[in-house]
Amino acid sequence: MLFIRSLVFAGMHVITAVLFSIISFIVWPLPFRLRYKLVSQWAIINLWLLDKICGIRYQVEGLEKIPDEPCIIMCKHQSSWETLALQAVFPPQVWVLKRELLWIPFFGWGLASLKPIAIDRSAGRKALNQVVEQGRERLSSGAWVVIFPEGTRIPAGKIGKFGMGGAFLAVETGYPVVPVAHDAGKSWPKHGFVKHPGVIKLVIGDKIATDDKKTKASTLNKCVFQWMEEEMTRLEGSKPTLTVLKEEK
Repeated sequence: MLFIRSLVFAGMHVITAVLFSIISFIVWPLPFRLRYKLVSQWAIINLWLLDKICGIRYQVEGLEKIPDEPCIIMCKHQSSWETLALQAVFPPQVWVLKRELLWIPFFGWGLASLKPIAIDRSAGRKALNQVVEQGRERLSSGAWVVIFPEGTRIPAGKIGKFGMGGAFLAVETGYPVVPVAHDAGKSWPKHGFVKHPGVIKLVIGDKIATDDKKTKASTLNKCVFQWMEEEMTRLEGSKPTLTVLKEEK
């Protein structure tokens, strides 16, 4: 039964992606905020479908902590779920992502319409400079910037080594960081087709100011990592195991 429900959701997921990719082309000439409001409805619809078809709901802890000013979201990356939920919870945002995602038919086209910061992860310092340059422009225009410091989805019960992109962007621009943790992997596992009913908990942490010129990116990264490790321990019931990606070894 879970397989059938997951299959139905997957079908609807694809159909709506195709539909909204077409919409993204139609509304491309519109201002970013209006374009974002229309295209991000795809995420809202799919969260609703997850609830009705697969029995997956979510609760948010810390909504009152969302600042009025643009911030950099450093979010736990455990599932595809958070790419939907962040759009439903936070103000208009752009993502730092690997450029290959924009090449995916339909899905990538919709992403491209939302002004992502698409980087070549093998470019090293050049990619880091791109994140800062384009991130500064997006933030100054009023958009939030979302970055997954682990770089890729990490299975439940584990935590990945943090890259420096998010912390470096925050320190260089002086914009605050808002850390986010969640346990979506229990219901929508990494590379998992079958979705498991349950309530996903998403936790929003306190804003971390970075306008102090003495703040170092490494110190900020360590602070966010420790917060995320503590929250994942609370959410999952045990301390996550540190894992290092093969390409980082």
